[in-house]
Amino acid sequence: MKNFKNNSMKNVIYALLIVTLSLSACGQKKSGSDRASTAQTEVKAPDMALSAAVVAGNLDAVKQHIAAGTDIDEKDALSGSTPLITAITFDKRDIAQALVDADADLTIKNNDGATALHVAAFFGRVEAVQMLMDAGADKSARNNFGATPRETVMGSFEDMKPIYKMMQQQLAPIGLQLDLAEVEKARPTIAIMLQ
Repeated sequence: MKNFKNNSMKNVIYALLIVTLSLSACGQKKSGSDRASTAQTEVKAPDMALSAAVVAGNLDAVKQHIAAGTDIDEKDALSGSTPLITAITFDKRDIAQALVDADADLTIKNNDGATALHVAAFFGRVEAVQMLMDAGADKSARNNFGATPRETVMGSFEDMKPIYKMMQQQLAPIGLQLDLAEVEKARPTIAIMLQ
């Protein structure tokens, strides 16, 4: 009988030990999931769309999108431009750098087949060209017209001037500012950079 009591007592102690360990393990899991929920709350994407944040030059919102895991390579439905291509088009250097630092895909092409490097070269963005080359952008990629980034700046500026003016007219309402004299001056420099 004494043996039965000892065995019963041992079983009760084991049972209590198992229940205690189980409850503490559950409690630890709950604490871990609470931390994960808190972390997810901390990196919530902002209400402003990534593309709008880029055009508006809102670096903080762009960084918040990056931290929240927003797809930074998502293409615009109309133009096929990625946030990186848009940042370069609108000369948002700090945003372009943040996107490159966040591993934006440098090979994605817009609807014209232009990569970010094509766009940087075309718009005379010397600093952006250098930044993209430093990040490993492909200088030999061809757009839908068969041109490399270098070839987009090799032609006569006077022949291209109407295209720049048309783009300025169409995109000025959303913030595109082009200094045609600066673009003309940058084209030969960029051609040399892209050799």
